[in-house]
Amino acid sequence: MTDALTEAFYLPLGENRFVSTKHTVGPWSAEHQHLGPPSALLTRAIQRCAPRDDLRLARITVEILGPVPVTELQVRGTVERPGRAVEMVSAELVAAGRTVARATAWRITASDTSSVAGGVAEPMAPMANATRIYAPESWVDGYLSAMEWLSVHGNFAEPGPAAAWVRQRVSLVDGEEPDGLQRLMAVADSGNGLSNRLDIREWMFINTELTVHVLREPDGEWIGLDANTAIGPNGFGTATSVLHDQVGQVGRGAQELLIRRR
Repeated sequence: MTDALTEAFYLPLGENRFVSTKHTVGPWSAEHQHLGPPSALLTRAIQRCAPRDDLRLARITVEILGPVPVTELQVRGTVERPGRAVEMVSAELVAAGRTVARATAWRITASDTSSVAGGVAEPMAPMANATRIYAPESWVDGYLSAMEWLSVHGNFAEPGPAAAWVRQRVSLVDGEEPDGLQRLMAVADSGNGLSNRLDIREWMFINTELTVHVLREPDGEWIGLDANTAIGPNGFGTATSVLHDQVGQVGRGAQELLIRRR
């Protein structure tokens, strides 16, 4: 872990290796990362794996194979299923020789469908109407302070559906400007935390995966997260999020949750 002056989630070491900084720390433990930064780092690896100008990333799923430690990581990407119009690309995140997360993504041929576009959610209320929010003191800090949070309605301490504008205050990789998809993935994993229905001191509501379907790449630094968590009777839950930029909806995210008492 690096000192407080580092303004990035990861420091590059070369050969697809990175040092995780304190900004990656998640709300459950100071030793483990929030999945937002690893999801964005996996997305970066997929983007850099045999890139093609005619294809766009349309769906990415991140499978969490274990807690992601705040330590040195290696990222590896590969084309799983090449194709002319559709191809599958994957990436894995390795810590101390063990794969801790894996992502698969579909890249699809881009074309102009603006004349038939529709069916999207209404735009979120503008940031001018939002209020700054902070995570409860009982949550472990790191990632939460590395992001700026403006509430449209609801907040971390108020159980139930919530919507917020969120902006990275640090880079993904030191020395690089994150693009729209990387910013989107850094935020999308926060749906279950923002719309939580349970007290984190008494309950765990940890996601086992994250899936994001993309309508278009976000524009600008701010990502809108309009989230709701549903809890079933058997220890499972699902957090779903409509994802926005300041123009309108850019995608949709979902997380399957493990729910149990501490």
